[in-house]
Amino acid sequence: MRKAGGAVGNKKRIMLIDNEEGLCRMMEAVLTDSGYEVKAYTRSFEAVEEFRPGEWDLVVSDIKMPGMDGIELLQRIKEKEPGVPVVMITAFATVETSIQALRRGAYDMLTKPFEPEELLYRVKNALSQRQLQTENRELKAELAGKFRFDAIIGASQGLKSVLERAEKIAGRDISILITGESGTGKELIAQAIHYNSPRKDKKFVAINCGALPESILESELFGCKKGAFTGATENRQGLLETANGGTLFLDEVGNIPMNLQKTLLRFLQEQEFHRIGDPTPIRVDVRLLTATNADIQGEIRSGAFREDLFYRLNVVNIHLPPLRERREDIPLLATHFVAQQNRKFGTTIHGLAPEAMEAAARYDWPGNIRQLRNVIEACMAMESEEWITLANLCQFIDVALGEEGGDALCGTGSCDEGEYAAALSRFEREYLKGLLGRHNWNIDGAAREAGMNMATVYRKIKKYGLKISR
Repeated sequence: MRKAGGAVGNKKRIMLIDNEEGLCRMMEAVLTDSGYEVKAYTRSFEAVEEFRPGEWDLVVSDIKMPGMDGIELLQRIKEKEPGVPVVMITAFATVETSIQALRRGAYDMLTKPFEPEELLYRVKNALSQRQLQTENRELKAELAGKFRFDAIIGASQGLKSVLERAEKIAGRDISILITGESGTGKELIAQAIHYNSPRKDKKFVAINCGALPESILESELFGCKKGAFTGATENRQGLLETANGGTLFLDEVGNIPMNLQKTLLRFLQEQEFHRIGDPTPIRVDVRLLTATNADIQGEIRSGAFREDLFYRLNVVNIHLPPLRERREDIPLLATHFVAQQNRKFGTTIHGLAPEAMEAAARYDWPGNIRQLRNVIEACMAMESEEWITLANLCQFIDVALGEEGGDALCGTGSCDEGEYAAALSRFEREYLKGLLGRHNWNIDGAAREAGMNMATVYRKIKKYGLKISR
């Protein structure tokens, strides 16, 4: 059986049904001349009998026909394949007839008499809708596969325990707080929970609460009414409304200002909120997932975070271990990132050389998985051999900062200072300039993206003599 849209030459296949033979042949000729593959029927029973799911991209049928009329034909076609679009043709376009056809699943109505251009226009729209539905299904299937729990890279017991816990609670509509150091994959776990929950067909919306000032964060979350503040030139929907029916993920939730904590708590209690400047309450159905790398308990003791909000968010806690506590996952992750870059850039690097892999496995990776990915990308950008060498890797991580014995892995503790090292230095300098420029010289943000600590970024700024350039 052919797949819809998969005919020879990728022609779209259209089933055409009309008992007026002259009109039927005319429509067949118009559609065929426009590049469609058309089969025409003048008897509705025969058309329904020969209809097979997956073989047709579109059905065009008259409503008023002897024997089985178009409404009954529509119903039988939809029973066989609910997703196929059907355009109905009628000479008597009453409101009642149109409503009946649309309720039975018709995509569009075409009233006789009509010009060929009108027929082609309606057919094109219906096929475009069909294509969007197909792409949407394929995208959802791809996302479901990408965010399966068993697709998350790692074999350590620590990660297995996390995934088992997350999988158990994914289907339960409760709030989850995901904790762990920066770069451990908290958002990936949140996405996996969403795409393995009953809300998987709705939106997953994420926002970094630490990246925005209080005024902007409030309008992003709750929306605003036109004229509520300077710059509010129109009514604006917030992320809570955007995520209605789905999941809202708040990263770095520990950075939410106290005023917004109160507003968020009220929403969790009442399941409603107000746009800024609008007294009308808005109700939404949203599952809230949150994450933090901060010591929330310490912030509660210091008065920087509301204890009652913490208990609302932390119905279940999932803690992600840092990469240094799951070293057996480092080779798997490194191999995965190498394969990703090979696919993206068409390269054929086999992976890390044995001594480089040993150094990577011994390193503490303070920036965790994010840092490992960035280092692999940088190494592959500079590598001209089949394997990522230890000399290459040592340009991007200080192995001596890892476990005892790290200096021995790099020989004398320093790599070749020749032309190769000079090229790597130029690359690092340009990389840092671009990174700092993207973050408007916000050192904290730049360090998080690069998977480095802030002290390392400051040291490299001084090393390369970089100046603020806005």
